[in-house]
Amino acid sequence: MRAVATRADAGATPAFYNEMYRKDGGIRQHYAAYAEWLEAKTTDYLLQKQREADALYTRLGITFAVYGDESGVERAIPFDIVPRIIQPGAWKKINEGTRQRLRALNAFLKDIYHGQDILRAGIIPAEQVFGNRLYRPEMVGFDVPGEVYVHVAGVDVVQTGPEDFYVLEDNLRTPSGVSYMLENRRMMMRLFPELFSQMSVAPIDHYTNVLLENLRSVAPAGVASPTIVVMTPGSYNSAYFEHAFLALQMGVELVEGQDLFIAEDRVYMRTTRGPQKVDVIYRRVDDDFLDPLAFRPDSILGVPGLFGAYRAGRVTLANAIGTGVADDKSIYVYVPEMIKFYLGEEPILQNVPTFQLRKPEDCKYVLGHLAELVVKEVQGSGGYGMLIGPAASRDQIEDFSGRIRSNPGNYIAQPTLALSTCPTFCGNGVAPRHVDLRPYVLAGKNVSLVPGALTRVALREGSLVVNSSQGGGTKDTWVLEG
Repeated sequence: MRAVATRADAGATPAFYNEMYRKDGGIRQHYAAYAEWLEAKTTDYLLQKQREADALYTRLGITFAVYGDESGVERAIPFDIVPRIIQPGAWKKINEGTRQRLRALNAFLKDIYHGQDILRAGIIPAEQVFGNRLYRPEMVGFDVPGEVYVHVAGVDVVQTGPEDFYVLEDNLRTPSGVSYMLENRRMMMRLFPELFSQMSVAPIDHYTNVLLENLRSVAPAGVASPTIVVMTPGSYNSAYFEHAFLALQMGVELVEGQDLFIAEDRVYMRTTRGPQKVDVIYRRVDDDFLDPLAFRPDSILGVPGLFGAYRAGRVTLANAIGTGVADDKSIYVYVPEMIKFYLGEEPILQNVPTFQLRKPEDCKYVLGHLAELVVKEVQGSGGYGMLIGPAASRDQIEDFSGRIRSNPGNYIAQPTLALSTCPTFCGNGVAPRHVDLRPYVLAGKNVSLVPGALTRVALREGSLVVNSSQGGGTKDTWVLEG
């Protein structure tokens, strides 16, 4: 599969793969036991369970905020009670492919901040890296602990057929959503305990233990029992629930920038017992706001002098500063080549074929076919800054055309992907809805992931947008042990 789209790719008519039902209407084998259970349940029963789940999520405060929403009201994350079931063979490919991808991305980050071999080899144009606002020249020559730049990655994967999986994007800065993955499992076990006794669903509750061990493994040299904290921008951040959840589950402190200070290039946390040295910061604050002395001087979220302590090797930041350049969508197109260059392997998971609008021929084609394509900002996220051509109005297409013409390098475009569908409870019954998958890949001494992921579902009929900020929800993901 090519990393760059062609006209044939763009013109293909999507044929949606149904993960539960075969084309002849029969049940796929990995859904057989669940389908038998579901057949015996009434719509009223499922509706009651859905109401219980919604009430519990609201009571537990499992919420998200939508930036730009004038009401400022946090919303309970929409949760669907029908699980997504993945067979062992499919999970093996996802597991191996995402781990391979993170190994290559970590190698790429080390390279561009050191020898820059991939740039000198001409595989990636140098201006794509050095001209990227997320590239941090301050990191050049700095050896991060354990050579790990990305400790936590959320890799967005879509399925289009029984064995066909594609990577939509790599989230490497401060990937979110893992708390929903874990809470969704707890919810399902509470609502339907009998299902877990009937089916061999792989456990995921050890995720925070693996994360904690990985963070310990990359502590500064000579630190035997590191103190670890989770750093949050604060309670107004859309992912604050997750920050608090992860700190609680790992048994570490949740801190804001004002809770930390620097003395002699060491980081200390203010406590009721006096200052305590901090060795590893799992930070959920963007690069720009981490240290007003090194980056944005107007930041009130960071810690003055933190970057100096980091460069001195006195504290580990996870993920490392400067990782954003590797999850930019203009760099995404080169990941298959990174895998070949750094690992000497063929990619297990392919990219979605992609037009690079900085290229005049790609831009010309895309402008003439906007109604057929999905266009994304290279540094966009959360479903914002994108156009889904087949669902867009004429005015929306005209508006986006103008944006592209004014700054073509800020966009990529892809064919409208035939996202698979998964059974979803829709209030008056079960119906197919489009889904994607975000496994969370962890890197420390090893690269690993627990056998589960966050499934995001487009709750609106026919919609391909799964982001919660755009009307999507989540569901539990069951990896069957085989």
